[in-house]
Amino acid sequence: GVDIRKITATRLWTHGRLSLEMATRAPDLLLVPAHVIPLVHPRAVVTIHDLGYLHLPDCHPPRQRRMLDITTRWSARAAAAIIVPSDVTRRDLLDHYGTPPEKIRVIHHGVDARFRSVADYEQSRVRSKYELDRPYLLAVGTIHPRKNLPILAQAAAGLVASGRDLDLILVGRDGWMAERVHSRIRQRGPAGRVKTLDYVPAGDLPALYAGAACFVQPSLFEGFGMPVVEAMAAGTPVVCARTSALPEIAGNGAAYFDPEDGEELASVLQRILADHEYRRRLIERAQVRSRAFSWERCVSETVDLLEETVDTKG
Repeated sequence: GVDIRKITATRLWTHGRLSLEMATRAPDLLLVPAHVIPLVHPRAVVTIHDLGYLHLPDCHPPRQRRMLDITTRWSARAAAAIIVPSDVTRRDLLDHYGTPPEKIRVIHHGVDARFRSVADYEQSRVRSKYELDRPYLLAVGTIHPRKNLPILAQAAAGLVASGRDLDLILVGRDGWMAERVHSRIRQRGPAGRVKTLDYVPAGDLPALYAGAACFVQPSLFEGFGMPVVEAMAAGTPVVCARTSALPEIAGNGAAYFDPEDGEELASVLQRILADHEYRRRLIERAQVRSRAFSWERCVSETVDLLEETVDTKG
């Protein structure tokens, strides 16, 4: 059977309330999928998603950067096993924190089946809901400097100036340093053609992807790149920055560009928009590549690791 416990606290949840729970009613194994291992803990498995704050320190507020470094270093040391979503994160743990390689297991995230088949009427509903009257480029993710959105805005402005009738749609809530990002998007982007949707319900995302002329992930650093896999599954042509884990995850299912070169991005996008045969081949490769990622596989590999870690206890 499954024993479900709701553990609540208004402050100090991890190192206070969760530590107390671990001290009084510890499980055989603690899985921490997206946080930090508490100070008091049994044998534990933790997921570390990326160490982007080490590669791009200026993209994080100083206090947050220090906290990320301290908590990630602690979790890597305290864990009996570590799950990472990419080989990039695995190498970072080895190179920067000296984590023993036998502790680390690469387990890719999955993609929900709802992204793989989006009806035309769903695309029409979402277009109407968000007033998407023109073809659009799409980016999905929290608004903060690491996402490199101003370079996408610059490329979109170049396309509009060349005669392309399209909009740039940004989906995601504001993160740290968001106002600086918005300011640069306003400076570089096509006037009146950039729309920020903030948070959208999960049910609308598949149609937003499927209806896009192109999905772009211009990030300076990603430990995985979940929207890339979702867009590939939705049958949308994908363009990624040639950096970090993005080539590992997208493989031959995406076109690539230098994340500091807005003109190269505009050129890549122009080819996808103009060359229908190239666009068709790119979509076909993307859909094949997306099938390498499933939640069933992710769960199976995670359960295998948990069982191995419990069995080697002590």
